[in-house]
Amino acid sequence: MTSTDSAQQAAGAPAKAPAKDPWDLPDVSGLVVGVLGGTGPQGKGLAYRLAKAGQKVIIGSRAADRAQAAADELGHGVEGADNAECARRSDIVIVAVPWEGHGKTLQSLREELAGKLVVDCVNPLGFDKKGAYALKPEEGSAAEQAAALLPDSRVTAAFHHLSAVLLQDPEVDEIDTDVMVLGEVRADVEIVQALAGRIPGMRGIFSGRLRNAHQVESLVANLISVNRRYKAHAGLRVTDV
Repeated sequence: MTSTDSAQQAAGAPAKAPAKDPWDLPDVSGLVVGVLGGTGPQGKGLAYRLAKAGQKVIIGSRAADRAQAAADELGHGVEGADNAECARRSDIVIVAVPWEGHGKTLQSLREELAGKLVVDCVNPLGFDKKGAYALKPEEGSAAEQAAALLPDSRVTAAFHHLSAVLLQDPEVDEIDTDVMVLGEVRADVEIVQALAGRIPGMRGIFSGRLRNAHQVESLVANLISVNRRYKAHAGLRVTDV
C-alpha cells in the first residue's frame, strides 16, 4: 500500500479500485454474428472461422439464395439470408462489403442496424499500374463513414489485415495474427476483441478511437505489396503486449 493509499484510508476516503486487466474480456460465445458481404472472400473467410470456433453465424447478401448457397458450402451451422434479415437477427454485424457499395449498403440498412454493434472491416483502396494505394473518404475512413450513416448503431472497426486465403483454407488450423480494434466505447471494443480471440491464433488489440481508423485501413495497401513481393499472406503482430 502506498502512502497516498494510507492517507486516503485514514481520511475515510474509499481506496482506489485496481486497474482493470486489459485481457479480462467478456464471454461472447452466445452472441449471433452477422456478416454483411458474407459471400465475398473476406466475409466468407471470417464467417467460416467464427462458425468453426462455435459462434452462431448468419451470412448476409443482397440475394438470399446466394447467401444460403455460401452458407451451405461453409457448413458449421452457418445460415444465409438477405442483408436486412441478417442485420435484424444478429447481435454483432461485421461489414465486409466492397468499398464501392459501402455507403449505399449501410444507408439502406440504417433501421435494421439500429442498436446493433457494427464492426466495419472495409478497406478503401484504389489500384493502378503501381499497385494498391489508400483512398481517404470524405468522413476520414470507412469506419467513420459507417458511424456517420448509422447514428443509432455502435460502430467499431476491426479485421482489416486478414488474409482471405488463409481464413478460407481448411488446412490452416490457426491464424497467426493480431487484430487492431478501434472504437469510441471501451465495452464495445472489448466485445470485438473477445470475438477476435475466439479464432485460434488470433488476438484483438485495442488500437484507439475511430479517428485513427484511416491509417489502419490504409495499411492494407502496404500488406498487399508485401504479399506480392514475398508471395506470402502477411499479417500483423503487436510486440510487447
